[in-house]
Amino acid sequence: MKTTPDQNWQPETQAVHTGVYKDSTFNSVTTPIYPSSTFAFEKLGVNKGFDYTRSGNPTRAALEQNLAALEGGVQAWATCTGMAAITTLGFLFKPGDHIVTGHDIYGGTFRLLDQVFRGMGVETSFVRMGSPDEVRRAIKPATKALLIETPSNPLLNLVDIAAMTAIAREHGLFTIADNTFMSPYFQKPFEFGVDIVFHSTTKYINGHSDVVGGAIVARDNTFRERIAFLVNALGTACSPFDAWLVLRGVKTLGYRMEAHQRNAMAVARWLSQQPVVKRVYYPGLESHPQHTLAKRQMRGFGGMLSIDVDLERLNLDQFLASLRLFSLAESLGGVESLIEQPWTMSHASMSEPARRAAGISPGTLRISIGIEHPDDLIADLDGAFKAALNSR
Repeated sequence: MKTTPDQNWQPETQAVHTGVYKDSTFNSVTTPIYPSSTFAFEKLGVNKGFDYTRSGNPTRAALEQNLAALEGGVQAWATCTGMAAITTLGFLFKPGDHIVTGHDIYGGTFRLLDQVFRGMGVETSFVRMGSPDEVRRAIKPATKALLIETPSNPLLNLVDIAAMTAIAREHGLFTIADNTFMSPYFQKPFEFGVDIVFHSTTKYINGHSDVVGGAIVARDNTFRERIAFLVNALGTACSPFDAWLVLRGVKTLGYRMEAHQRNAMAVARWLSQQPVVKRVYYPGLESHPQHTLAKRQMRGFGGMLSIDVDLERLNLDQFLASLRLFSLAESLGGVESLIEQPWTMSHASMSEPARRAAGISPGTLRISIGIEHPDDLIADLDGAFKAALNSR
């Protein structure tokens, strides 16, 4: 049995076999959990690679090996949440530094940058990153990095990754990309020159809604030593059991992503025909304004979509209450289908002007399409629409 990854393996094979074969005593075909908080030294200065689980753990190291291979980076760090990942990266900056990012990013990231790091002296400009010219205008002498989220959460706007890395090189900046929505199965930001990728592994990488976690992956050695220091110093690493859960979940990543995409495409096409739906946001639709870009920088279109519904025609509470297969819940990327209202849920931490500037309204619904049969999902939505329309 091979114990080291092969760079020629396809993603499905990498997900199953990388970071697994760590048990030479019993030849377990799954990665063992090492729950120990500390590891004995053989003598002063000599151990077997681990001393204290905050600093390193064999189970977590196995997951990190897997994620680095999937993204194509030199090193990964598994964190306790997705927000812990971006928080750790925030400490790459110092007071007086400046970041440029999108105006329509995840509400938690917006809150962290606007309400936490701003208070620590790190400023952020939130711009329309779909416009390279607008990004260029936002760059100033203090700018250090571009933070890219593509597709954006929740409106699935795309950012041209290659264009952003080109701008970064022009101005001596580094780039960070949130690859949560697509996962490394459908999108590889390193292929377009991004320096650092991060994830909420809670989402597609784990895929089963039973753990929270995050990950940071470095493309090369430029930031490797600094990120390793920060994860250890800040204590943002994930627990061994959580690492084991994510490593278990990632094995089926490719097959889950294909099912998510199949279902999302079917649901998006059906939703686009519904009179009560004013707009469907899904890059797989030919009507999406950045469909061509999606085909250029992504291997697939993912399982996330959003819609704007006509609240004058639809009783939203009745619609949500009538759904049987879609749970009204935050998060995304699990095997089950979820639906939420960003206005009051995932993006409530943004100010109302910021939400409206991002294109979010009370009629915006974000939908995480699971791996159920698409006919059942469509029938569930159809029944809920009819119940909500009749109730008015």
